[in-house]
Amino acid sequence: MVKKTIPFYLPLILIFAFGLSNNAQAQSQKRIIQLSGVVLGSDSASFIPGVHVYVPKAGRGTTTNSVGFFSMPVLVGDSIVISSVGYQRQFYIIPSSAKEYQTVIVTMVEDVTFLKEVEIVPFPTEEVFKEAVLAMNMPLDQNIDQKNMNAELLALMLKTTPLDGPQNQRYSLDQWATYQNRNYQPVTNPLLNPFNWVKFFNSLKKKK
Repeated sequence: MVKKTIPFYLPLILIFAFGLSNNAQAQSQKRIIQLSGVVLGSDSASFIPGVHVYVPKAGRGTTTNSVGFFSMPVLVGDSIVISSVGYQRQFYIIPSSAKEYQTVIVTMVEDVTFLKEVEIVPFPTEEVFKEAVLAMNMPLDQNIDQKNMNAELLALMLKTTPLDGPQNQRYSLDQWATYQNRNYQPVTNPLLNPFNWVKFFNSLKKKK
């Protein structure tokens, strides 16, 4: 006669299944609460849109609308997490004495982080920078040819050197502004101005 032995893991499976059934039963016995609320900024006067309001263990949640309002079904005892970028996380636990429709007002606190000053240099370390400076062969005297500083040569270079991109853009904008002024502003004839004639006759008397 062969005796059948019960596998050692069968009691563990039964205990696990019994625990799951009790947990599901306990969840079903919890009251469902409709949680609604408004999320405000640290000044308690501005609304914060897009704030995440969720229950981590249950995997359900929602976000606030454009005026900071949210509404979602929860269970008694749920731990609610309210989080948003730039603000500290807030927590709220649904009490056992909560009404069927629970309303809360959440005030967020700004999460300010001060970073240390970072200096960016084109060298990986300070030692490499020092070695590069010491290795440079810098001339101590300024050997500048005085012919290049001639005033006539500099004036000729100024007149003949073509304009670069920004200068061309500036010239075009000036021309456009002058054209617009001529189109929309009255044009006066200098020959009709008596003061110009006075200046003209005075210049003739002075033989200019």
